[in-house]
Amino acid sequence: MAGFHQVSRRALLQACAAGAVMASGAGWAAAPTPTALIRTSNGPIQGLVENAIHTFKGVRYGAPPIGAGRFKPPQRPAAWTETRAALGYGAPAMQLVGGATAYPPTDFATALHTIFPASSEINQDNEDCLFLNVWTPSTTEGRRPVMVWLHGGGFAYGSGAWPLYDGANLARRGDVVVVTVNHRLNVFGYLDLSGVGGADYAQSGNAGMLDLVLALEWVRDNADKFGGDAGNVTIMGESGGGAKVSALCAMPSARGLFHKAIIQSGPGLQGVAQTAARANTQSVMQALGATDVAALTAMTADDILAGAGRAGGGSMSFRLSPVVDGAVLPRDPFVPDAPAISADVPILIGWNKDEMSLFNTGAPWWGTLTEEDMRTRVTQQHGAKADALIAALRAEFPDYSPTYLFNAAQTASTMFIGSVTLAQNKARQRRAPVYMYNLVWDTPVGGGVFKSPHTLDIPFMFDNIDKAEVFVGTGPAPRALADQMSNAWIAFAKTGNPNAQGLPNWPAYETRRRQTMLFDVTPRVVSDPLGRVRQVLQS
Repeated sequence: MAGFHQVSRRALLQACAAGAVMASGAGWAAAPTPTALIRTSNGPIQGLVENAIHTFKGVRYGAPPIGAGRFKPPQRPAAWTETRAALGYGAPAMQLVGGATAYPPTDFATALHTIFPASSEINQDNEDCLFLNVWTPSTTEGRRPVMVWLHGGGFAYGSGAWPLYDGANLARRGDVVVVTVNHRLNVFGYLDLSGVGGADYAQSGNAGMLDLVLALEWVRDNADKFGGDAGNVTIMGESGGGAKVSALCAMPSARGLFHKAIIQSGPGLQGVAQTAARANTQSVMQALGATDVAALTAMTADDILAGAGRAGGGSMSFRLSPVVDGAVLPRDPFVPDAPAISADVPILIGWNKDEMSLFNTGAPWWGTLTEEDMRTRVTQQHGAKADALIAALRAEFPDYSPTYLFNAAQTASTMFIGSVTLAQNKARQRRAPVYMYNLVWDTPVGGGVFKSPHTLDIPFMFDNIDKAEVFVGTGPAPRALADQMSNAWIAFAKTGNPNAQGLPNWPAYETRRRQTMLFDVTPRVVSDPLGRVRQVLQS
C-alpha cells in the first residue's frame, strides 16, 4: 500500500517534531501539528496542519489495480477502521517517459529538473497508484469550492506530487479546497483489450479515465469532511491534464461530478478510434510475445512497460490514451461539436504564446534555422498552407528569427488552434460560457530562450512562484502574473466567471468577436488574437 500507511499517533507526533526542526531553519510560521481525525467514506485518516493549511497526502481512493484487477475498471478500496496517517505522497503510476521534454544542454536543465522531477524521485512508481492529496484551510467550517487538479505528462507519465502542484498557496489564497490525483497511465490505463479479452476487459481502453471518475466520486462523498462543497467542483489540468478534463466532459459516468472545467494548453478534441486502439494493442502484445490476456496479467509491470515502449517505436499513430469505445467515451470529446452532456459546464481555456519552446530548445537545430530551413519544415507540416501561415505569423511576430517562427508555427497548429476549436464549439452551444486566455509574458530565465513556453502558466495559477524561480525568475513581474492568474482561477472556481481584482473586464468568448484575456504584466483583452493565423489554419 505504497505511500499510505496505517500508523500510530506517535508517528504523527514524530513527524510534527521533525517539522519543528525544519521550521527553525526554513522560517515557517509554526511547526506542523496533527489534524483532526477525518472519517472518510473508506476509513479514518489524519494529516498535518502546516502554516494553517490542513494537508492530507497519499489518501487511497481506489483498491490496488493489480493482479486480477490489472486493466480493469477501478474498485473502491476495502474499508479500514484504524486511523491511517496521510503524511506522504502516494506512488505515481508506472511511467512511460521515452523522449519527453528536451531542455537546453546546459546546467539550466538541472535547475528545471528541480520543479519537473522524474516522478520516481518523489516516490517509486507502482501499479498501486490510486492515491490523492488534499489541501484545505479548515476541515470543520464552510462549503468551499473544490479545485481538482489532473496532472500533465500526456497520458504516459506524471504525478499529482510534482512540486509546482503543491496546493497550499492556492487553498490559502482563495479559501478553497485543492485536490491532486494519481491514476493509471500508458499501457496500464489505456490498452484496449476489448477485442481479445471479452466483456471483462470491455472498458480497459479507458481504465485510467475511470480512475479519475472514481476519484471524483471520492470528492463527492467526502468534500464536506474537508470543508468543501461537493456541489461546486472544478476540474482543471494542463497539457495532458487538460486533455483529461476534455475527455471527462464527454463521459457519461463523470456527469454531475464536476461543475466547471479549466483546460490549460491541452485541448483534447479527439480520442483514439477503437480500430486504431486495437491495432496498438496487437503491437504491444506482439512486442511482449503475449497471445492472450492471461499472459499479460502474468507478466511483471516492468516487463509490460518495456514492451509498450518497444511497441510504440516512435510512431505518431501509436497513442495510448482515451479510446472512443462507444460506452465509457461514446464520442470524440469536442469535435465535430461540443458534447451535450456537459453543455451546462462553464469552461476556461487557453494557451501560452510559445508553447513548443519547452520541447524544442534542446534540439540540435535550435537557433540555427535559416529562412529556407524554416520554410521547408513548415511546408512539410502544412503543405499548401505554408506560405500563408508563415506570412500570418511573421505579421504577428515580426522580430522572431526563423527558429522562433517555426516554433510559433508548431504552437499555432497545436495548442492555439485546438483551444480555438474547442472554445468556438463550446460557445456555439449557447448554454454555459467559455472564457479564453493567452499567456504572452516572456520568462527571462535562461537568457529568455523560452519566451512563453509550455507549463509556464502552472506556477502562476497555483501561486507557487516561490517554488519556481528557476523557471519564472524573481521580482515584481512574476508576482503580478501570479496575482492575476491565481485570482482568476479562484474566481472561476467560485462562480464560473474568471473576472477578478486586477483584471480588465473579461467577456465570455463567442465566435463573432473572440475576446481573449492576454496575461502580461499589464493584462488586456483583445478580439481574435492571431486572427490571420486562425483563418489560415481553419481554411
